[in-house]
Amino acid sequence: MRIAVLSDVHSNLHALQAVLAEVDAGAFDELWCLGDVVGYGPRPNECAAIVRERATVCLAGNHDLVVLGKIPMSAFADDAGIAALWTQRALDGDARTFLETLEPLAMRPGAELFHGSPRDPVWDYVLSEDAARYTFAATSEPLVLVGHSHVALELSSDGLGLYGGKADAGTQLELSGPRRLLNPGSVGQPRDGDPRAAWLEIDKETGWATFRRTAYPVELTQGEMREQGLPEILAGRLEHGV
Repeated sequence: MRIAVLSDVHSNLHALQAVLAEVDAGAFDELWCLGDVVGYGPRPNECAAIVRERATVCLAGNHDLVVLGKIPMSAFADDAGIAALWTQRALDGDARTFLETLEPLAMRPGAELFHGSPRDPVWDYVLSEDAARYTFAATSEPLVLVGHSHVALELSSDGLGLYGGKADAGTQLELSGPRRLLNPGSVGQPRDGDPRAAWLEIDKETGWATFRRTAYPVELTQGEMREQGLPEILAGRLEHGV
């Protein structure tokens, strides 16, 4: 079985379409989404419709929850808050109904999935050694998948030490060894210095995980964001991956 793991699409339709073109070409069996289908970007309804149709499992992220009113809008400051309010107003009934069904954590055979982490599935960032150690301690499956930080990450634990760090494009990991904690990075708003859409391939047959990056027409998403009056900083950062 081959699984494509996506996270943090953030209403970036062009990035999502580019990734799914590669997923389709690779004949993947399942697609898992770790949350934040909407937020920041200009095409929330189209992205929600595609993920609803394509994903075997999809989690709720903090941006998905705020547009539903399950998180107070005051939790989002400045530009993120402006984009969240715009998304809440733009969201259609079908997208809202889909997002209402989602939870921020899930289980799959051999894997535990969180938008944030087991400490806080909605808000916690696994970017520190403390957060990573807690995540390994609070889970038991050999593979743990997290999103939220927009940083592609690979960590492993043999019960004694903690190893790994940022996962660049093409990084490959054998899954039969120590426990793995992986973040596929962000499809729609990467923040690890690489503006290409980030995602993760898991091949259960061969026992390997591979971090992927997919180029997409960033300028089209930027243009749509500007047309909708979304904050310029959110559009500008797309071309730099920050």
